Amino acid sequence: MTATASGAALVTADYVRLMARYNAWQNASLAQAVAGLDAAERARDRGAFFGSITRTMSHLLWADLVWMSRFEGGPRPEAGIADSPDLFPDAPETLARRVETDRRIRAWAEGLKDSDLGGNLRWMSGALGRETVKPFGFTVMHMFNHQTHHRGQIHAMLTAAGARPGDTDLFILPDTLD
Repeated sequence: MTATASGAALVTADYVRLMARYNAWQNASLAQAVAGLDAAERARDRGAFFGSITRTMSHLLWADLVWMSRFEGGPRPEAGIADSPDLFPDAPETLARRVETDRRIRAWAEGLKDSDLGGNLRWMSGALGRETVKPFGFTVMHMFNHQTHHRGQIHAMLTAAGARPGDTDLFILPDTLD
């Protein structure tokens, strides 16, 4: 990875594929831990930004769907950021959509070439309330960073609930995923 004079990071297609694999691996670990909790435990406010495991999982899935619609086109949630924590309130449905979305991210990443990551991405940012332009590779890196941030919150909430999510260290990522 290199940095431009503007500080915008340029990423490679190999980096994107690695992060897509890591994302899927980590989400599978969290899903296993979430499956061991009942609905009340998943919905309990644990003091995180979105409150509960369920609401944080919903926001994260929403965000990935939004970013993927920007990256490759296709459908995006109708809801905005304010409604994202409540868009997917049912954990089993959310976990199924999560697997589907992770497959979509991995398939997209597998098809990337380094040259696909150049140029700029222009979109209407609901968070900022205005049109935004950023280097495309930078926005891809942001998506993976956003995932890691909220998965960390979910991991902490699961641990507080007595669940045992797996290791999160990147160097432990298996060479292949099931």
